[in-house]
Amino acid sequence: MCKSARKLRTLGNAVRIVVIGPVWLAQLFTGAKSFADNPILGCPAFNRRGLHAARVSVAHWFARARRGRLSHLISQGAREAFDRQGFVARPGFLRTAEFDQMVAEVKRFRGAGRETVQGDAITRRIALNPAALRRMPSLKKLVASAEFQGLIRYAGSFDAEPMLYLQTVLTKARIGAPDPQLTLHADAFHPTVKAWLFLTDVKADAAAFTFVPGSHRLTPERLAWEHRMSIGASRSSDPLTRRGSFRIDPGELNSLNLPQPMAFDVSANTLVVADTFGFHARGPSTTPSFRVEVWAYGRHNPFMLWPRLFLWNIPVLRRWQADLFWTLGDLAEAIGLRRNVWRACRKVSAFDGEPPCGPPDPELRI
Repeated sequence: MCKSARKLRTLGNAVRIVVIGPVWLAQLFTGAKSFADNPILGCPAFNRRGLHAARVSVAHWFARARRGRLSHLISQGAREAFDRQGFVARPGFLRTAEFDQMVAEVKRFRGAGRETVQGDAITRRIALNPAALRRMPSLKKLVASAEFQGLIRYAGSFDAEPMLYLQTVLTKARIGAPDPQLTLHADAFHPTVKAWLFLTDVKADAAAFTFVPGSHRLTPERLAWEHRMSIGASRSSDPLTRRGSFRIDPGELNSLNLPQPMAFDVSANTLVVADTFGFHARGPSTTPSFRVEVWAYGRHNPFMLWPRLFLWNIPVLRRWQADLFWTLGDLAEAIGLRRNVWRACRKVSAFDGEPPCGPPDPELRI
């Protein structure tokens, strides 16, 4: 490369650092987790000196403080179970008649949705926005119930409305690499929440949710593992680890004083709420499988101690989070920033057994 070209490249990098550097620095105090996108978070020298470990420790301290103020939202038994194992499982969550009515409404509903692909699996989601919930009153009653919301908010450590979807998972639905969700992982460096109310039976050999009990706790062993992983994360061969969703081999669990993962072989009408800082995965499927669930998700800035106001708790905006997320993805694609991996479907049912949206983008996102 000629000298002038090298000078221009050096100047470009300097301008980039001056312009974007403050953003990278500010992200230290947010839930930003990508070691690949932020050179401060991904700096091996900084992480060797404890940058990532410090963020993990402080985030978990904040989460414990927030959960202490939310303990009234759930029963003592549920709280003790969650604090011990990192999840709460409730078979027969709804009365049979209520559940049957809700499933009938979901089966009748057809509306706009999105699909994405990861390896050989396809995931479909239908946003549970106010318009959709008006057409499914039993589902509207469920997602507004104090017990449903309380478990999710305590597990996520935030008194905030979660993102809500109908979700369909189709495994071995296409020819492709193995589904990356089959590998045990943590979603982020801090407590987050996911919840599933299964509308179909899920067998252990049919892509069941799996979880390592107790792995949500920040023990000295887990913190040391986080520290070791952070040092090489920006150069990892695994793209999801580079983005901050650390993978772990089951053979490593013993060194962290953790048991092997358990699979949730459950009947329809079972609710599972889990802290996905805990190691979890989608279990293997011996044959093509299909499951439907009400799916909730919550992830917020882990360094907020006294979150007084959440944008998504404002009544006029509440439950439009998913639609905005997809719209922003469409906008980013329209201006050439990156492709939105969630491809639109016009009229779809959660119970459609075939992917009707056409071939989704194969690029992975967490």
